[in-house]
Amino acid sequence: MDEITADGLGAAGPGFDATGEAKRLLRTTRSAALATLCEGYPFATLVNIATHYDGSPILLLSQLAAHTRHLAENPRLSLLLSLGGRGDPLAHPRLTLVGIAERVEDPDRRALLRTRFLNRHPKSGLYADFADFAFYQVRLEQAHLNGGFGRAAAVAADELLTSLVDAADLIVAEPAAVGHINADHAQVVALLAQAFGRCGRGNWRATGIDPEGLDLAKDDEICRVAFPATVTSSGQLRQVLMELAAEARRRVSSAEEAGRHGT
Repeated sequence: MDEITADGLGAAGPGFDATGEAKRLLRTTRSAALATLCEGYPFATLVNIATHYDGSPILLLSQLAAHTRHLAENPRLSLLLSLGGRGDPLAHPRLTLVGIAERVEDPDRRALLRTRFLNRHPKSGLYADFADFAFYQVRLEQAHLNGGFGRAAAVAADELLTSLVDAADLIVAEPAAVGHINADHAQVVALLAQAFGRCGRGNWRATGIDPEGLDLAKDDEICRVAFPATVTSSGQLRQVLMELAAEARRRVSSAEEAGRHGT
């Protein structure tokens, strides 16, 4: 496949973290435009997405849908992720992914994808186990970030994905850690969202943990808290969350104090 290059809007300029922005979009976008091939033509639909620990997209697709029949014939696909916002839609970042869809049949792998997906989309639990639905994991091959006017760049798949080397302990501990955080540390989660996730106040909940960060959700909003360094074990996770919580308290307290004094 030919390499995807920056489009006519121009390459990303100095100081623009294309890989970081691409990772943020990948981890915080709830839905995507899915393009499949139908008799040689692109066929675009809308799907919900979640991410595996390594960042590869997870899809829950009905076997009755046209796009699923297309993938059965040709598993190549493209996904367009965009958070949107006010004003001109083209002024906001979006990420195009190119890859191969794999239907996951193995019970253990399916259970993992199911947990990750339903943590992001709880309402999908109403139909996720219907016989005509299946989970797919996308093997990414290339990505292209358009960060807004004048900011476009190719992002290699190995740069976009999160390495899981030596992370087996974290992955095993993640479901229990997510449950514990939500049950016992709801106030900390809210502080982390404010201080590090560019998100507002509210009843945020943890939905997933991977070596590079913590995913949070509040109703239809998604928030990403990036770790300052790669985390591969439950012990490292406890330590980094304690440090982030302390820093979050300091930042939020300072912001509130400044607000009271009008500075």
